[in-house]
Amino acid sequence: MAMAPAGGIRPGSKGSVAMTIAAILKNKPNNVVLVAPKDELRTVVQGLARQKVGVALVMEGDRMIGIISERDVMRVLAANGPAVLETAVECHMISEVRTCTPATTVDEATAMMNAGRFRHLPVIDEARLLGVISIRDLLNAKVAKQATDVNSLCGYVAGAYTRS
Repeated sequence: MAMAPAGGIRPGSKGSVAMTIAAILKNKPNNVVLVAPKDELRTVVQGLARQKVGVALVMEGDRMIGIISERDVMRVLAANGPAVLETAVECHMISEVRTCTPATTVDEATAMMNAGRFRHLPVIDEARLLGVISIRDLLNAKVAKQATDVNSLCGYVAGAYTRS
């Protein structure tokens, strides 16, 4: 996939401009929770609460080997009780992690999340973790783009009908 221009947009279909993940990451704090596979599940809960995010990435050195969400934690907690918080993250993580790049468009990332039925997507560039985007980030980007489009159209219409 080609790299996005510095502005975080790339040509879309039919001459439109597609916002990319690079644009979202520019305005997003880097509050990614990283845990080790042998860490207790309790560590995930504490990290998610501290950073106010919904997912933790499971890392072995610099390599991401899994992901675990607050929903995953709640599911195993409901099924096994509080003692499960003392078990290793690797027992509960999802190993097959879908990722995107900074050049991925908002629409492409949304389609990936919808198809996979997940809410968080790590952003990787040349094997380097850049951050995590959420479905909320994508929704906010789409709403902002719609507002910009509406304002542009209103300006065009107002300008087209004003008399000098």
